[in-house]
Amino acid sequence: QVQLVESGGGLVQPGGSLRLSCAASGGTLDYYAVGWFRQAPGKEREGVSCITSSGKTTHYADSVKGRFTISRDNAKNTVYLQMNNLKPEDTARYYCGTKRTICGPSWAFPGQFGSWGQGTQATVSS
Repeated sequence: QVQLVESGGGLVQPGGSLRLSCAASGGTLDYYAVGWFRQAPGKEREGVSCITSSGKTTHYADSVKGRFTISRDNAKNTVYLQMNNLKPEDTARYYCGTKRTICGPSWAFPGQFGSWGQGTQATVSS
């Protein structure tokens, strides 16, 4: 069973950047699609981005398109989320999860994913 650990969160001003990492242990990520999700207080967990096991296909929520980039380095067993031009509404706890091979049309639904990490907090505030 793959175990995930998220890191890279922090406090940044609007317009700033963060790079989140999702590192796997106890197994390889090679066969898994990986999704990034976020959850703000009082809100449901929502899909932010997903990358297939091959890395050839990516998906983004409309709210982050053009600002966030998902990537993976299978040699390092890690998936990244580069977040640029951050806005206060991006403030949330960010989680990564896995599902077999492809993201699929329902990638934004957290119920499709497993092996959740503990999350990393990103706060965008002046």
